[in-house]
Amino acid sequence: MSQKRARRRDRQVYLRSHPVLFALLAATRWRPTARLGGTVVAHSREAFTDALTRVPLDRAAEGTTGGAAGRLAGGGLLFDQEGDDHRGSRRGLAGSLGADGVARLRPVWTEVLDRRLRPLAAGRPVDLVDVAAELSGATAAALLGLTVDALTLASAARAAAAAAAREHLPGLPSPARRSAAQHAAAHLNALVSPAAGAGPGLAAMLAVAAINTTVAGLPRAAAWCADANLWGYAETSPESLTGELLRVTAPTPLLPRVAAAAGTVAGRRVRRGDRLILIARHAAGAHDRDPSVSDPAPPQTAQLVFGAGPHACPGARLARAQLTDTLSALAPFRPVVATARADRRSALPGWAVLTVTATR
Repeated sequence: MSQKRARRRDRQVYLRSHPVLFALLAATRWRPTARLGGTVVAHSREAFTDALTRVPLDRAAEGTTGGAAGRLAGGGLLFDQEGDDHRGSRRGLAGSLGADGVARLRPVWTEVLDRRLRPLAAGRPVDLVDVAAELSGATAAALLGLTVDALTLASAARAAAAAAAREHLPGLPSPARRSAAQHAAAHLNALVSPAAGAGPGLAAMLAVAAINTTVAGLPRAAAWCADANLWGYAETSPESLTGELLRVTAPTPLLPRVAAAAGTVAGRRVRRGDRLILIARHAAGAHDRDPSVSDPAPPQTAQLVFGAGPHACPGARLARAQLTDTLSALAPFRPVVATARADRRSALPGWAVLTVTATR
């Protein structure tokens, strides 16, 4: 087992599920930035942070997170708000996902882990994708005050994200894809409509973000840990291991944005209306630096997988806590990967199935 084997397996996620995305990442990654017509691709740490902190962004543009929010719920969400509205929403969400909020939610996902990983002790395999779906669905439901079944919520959030991603595939507009995206969004909104303290649109977007990143990222991190035999660090240096695995797997590898005004990204001029493809994976050095607990990347670099400045993800603390607890729960079994099949329909690069078996 080695880091090389772990990287080779993780690379299959891109090659099999998002080959066009992988080709885009690979073709231009050796330059800090690249212009492809009206699109600027930002690879370096400087370019990535410049785009998120120095260039005004159009939060509601088509093809961006804010645009997806508008289609999902008619706008007015954290992802497409401006000024005081945006800051107010972020403060409210940060309170729910701060230290106290994470402590309140932790028993929810630890119960799922205790129950779902129990078969490993009996020598039976466990599908970590299904575990991650229940874990994230249960956490999202608790965060939103919902009584909906965890796997039902997770399935709806994953379907909504996948349908939205397919709607924006290159080529002519597809009425069928648009209809599928609308149907998936309506189903998810119906599930989260009873959410207390949040409108259904915001609740739906929170569920989409929390569930899809967890289902994509957690099994990939566990597979890397298994292939590189890093389980000992999950017991001795769990937080450092989590930070490095999140950095190299980068569950959200790129951020699509649109410039609302002219600016500069790592010395390259950006025009108003330019599309920005911000490669978080490359900014964090995921493509050329293996995870190292003894020599981790600087915190300011590792953090880039969660964005930067006012565009940093407010769920970073939650994501770290869930991965740390998952790796700690798996570590005593020293699991290895038995089956891995890439998800060709998911919004984010991930596994459709990742079964592990215990070696202890």
